[in-house]
Amino acid sequence: MARIDVNRSAEIEVFVRVVETESFSAAARALKMTPSAVSKLVARLENRLGTRLVRRSTRRLQVTPEGNAFYESGVRILADMAAAEREAAAGAAPRGRLRVNSNVPFGQHRLIPVVPEFLARHPDVAVDLVLTDHVVDLLEERADLAIRAGPLANSALIARKLGQTRMAVVASPAYLEARGTPRTPADLTDHNLLGFCFSRIYEGWPFVGADGRMFTVPPTGRSLVSDGETMRLMALAGAGIARHARWHVGPDIAAGRLVPLLEEFNPGDEEAVHAVYVGQGKFLPARVRAFLDYLVEKVDLN
Repeated sequence: MARIDVNRSAEIEVFVRVVETESFSAAARALKMTPSAVSKLVARLENRLGTRLVRRSTRRLQVTPEGNAFYESGVRILADMAAAEREAAAGAAPRGRLRVNSNVPFGQHRLIPVVPEFLARHPDVAVDLVLTDHVVDLLEERADLAIRAGPLANSALIARKLGQTRMAVVASPAYLEARGTPRTPADLTDHNLLGFCFSRIYEGWPFVGADGRMFTVPPTGRSLVSDGETMRLMALAGAGIARHARWHVGPDIAAGRLVPLLEEFNPGDEEAVHAVYVGQGKFLPARVRAFLDYLVEKVDLN
């Protein structure tokens, strides 16, 4: 196989400096290169990628949309390379700031209780924890890792499964006393079904009929919420009927604060919880790898 003589990290570094200085000459001075060498390197990069990254003129340099996208990726790549080199020089010990994004229920009930021990184990790691049920772009938010519940969309992210649990339709005893207990999924049309005020991959609650056929009931009630924990609190307050993962409402069911409904129509579907992240193997920062291993050790969704 022919050797491919391409120093991609050098190309990225030069292009990033060109964009930031808005000049081939200024980039060349900063990198101790000649303007001609910088221009040729950027041209070689464009030829290899098959797209124009910058438009040149005698008065100014304009970055194309493709160039902007490549610049943003290049900045992240250079930062990751610098972090990898620091970690390698320090024996790959976990260090630095770990940015974690999680849905609200998992964050409140599973992450927050175990983060203090993780920090105690790794004193050189700091944790930024953001809780939201909206699916965020890890690159855009500069997050190292995110927790996703339910079906995963197709993406370039790497996923590590943390567990899965059955789903349950639940309501509080006070709500059922006031509104009655639904005996079949058709009865749900007479009840307030709690839903989310943002779009989700799946929109209906699944049930299985007496004939074995699957069907869904959309949660078209009068109350919409921003996240799963708010929905749980609304159900506890008697505001309506909700559908939750068992790991989330299991203690409430055991204590009698919530009552499972329509179990004979429950299709037995389960909600999986994954940790998703960018990068893998030797390029995964030690702080991310350590946190992933810690979650697998500590998280129990039963």
